[in-house]
Amino acid sequence: MILAGAVFSFAQISTSSPDTLTVEDAPDQEIVCYGKTVIVKSRAKGVLAIGGDVIVEGQVTGDVGAIGGSVFQKEGSYIGGDVFIIGGKYKPDSANPLREEGRETVMYAGYEEELRDLSQNPASLFAPHFSVAFLAQRLLSVLFWFVVSLGLATIAPGAVSRAIARFQLSTLKVIAIGVAAFLVTTIGVVGSLSVLPNYLSAIFGLMAFVLLILAYVFGRVALHVSVGKLLQKRLLGGKNNSETLAILIGVVAWTLLLSIPYVWTLALFALFSAGIGLVLTARPQRNWQTR
Repeated sequence: MILAGAVFSFAQISTSSPDTLTVEDAPDQEIVCYGKTVIVKSRAKGVLAIGGDVIVEGQVTGDVGAIGGSVFQKEGSYIGGDVFIIGGKYKPDSANPLREEGRETVMYAGYEEELRDLSQNPASLFAPHFSVAFLAQRLLSVLFWFVVSLGLATIAPGAVSRAIARFQLSTLKVIAIGVAAFLVTTIGVVGSLSVLPNYLSAIFGLMAFVLLILAYVFGRVALHVSVGKLLQKRLLGGKNNSETLAILIGVVAWTLLLSIPYVWTLALFALFSAGIGLVLTARPQRNWQTR
């Protein structure tokens, strides 16, 4: 996929090879390229490559970004905006590259190959390949969530028990409230980017992200215990009522469900929705008495 600004333009852009997009002269165009390396020969307004590198040989007056790739700035070339890189590196040929004063370089260099492969083959996100590393990640996930679930169930057994009861009595209601809140939060965060100042929208987005993660953790722990007790009762009958064993069974069951290709996306969304719904439907204990 290649997006190069308006359709009616005289930008000189060509595909020199299946994996390369060459920009000869496009001074008024924002170039967004998917799965290809972008080479700016002369001019461009801005460049974003997803799953490929950006090679600047001429002049880019705006921002340059790469996700799953690196940004190369050749000798004598110029970048007027910020450089934003995820899964790659910024590699200028010169020790003092030509950049607009005050502009920043934001870079996260980890997982370059993984992000590149994912962007070039998005279907792998829904159908992961089974391997030794995949199995090791799932074993670590089981251990992590078992510790978290056991700790939270020990520290706040009342809150977890009430959440389980609410979910069992009103499953559809809890999930519906969670889905609605998730959509409203997502729309609010996206809308704040164009309405609020940058620092306020960043704070709002960070707060929403933290609250969603906390709700996800609480909801997942509650569902670990709930599903674990259900499976324990079905598999073992009344022979063993250990809550620790129930939590372990629940963690293993959800980890297996989240490892099934394509199904894991629905399971993850259900966990998010259930967690948010359980938090929003919680009622405070009436421990305070008015005197």
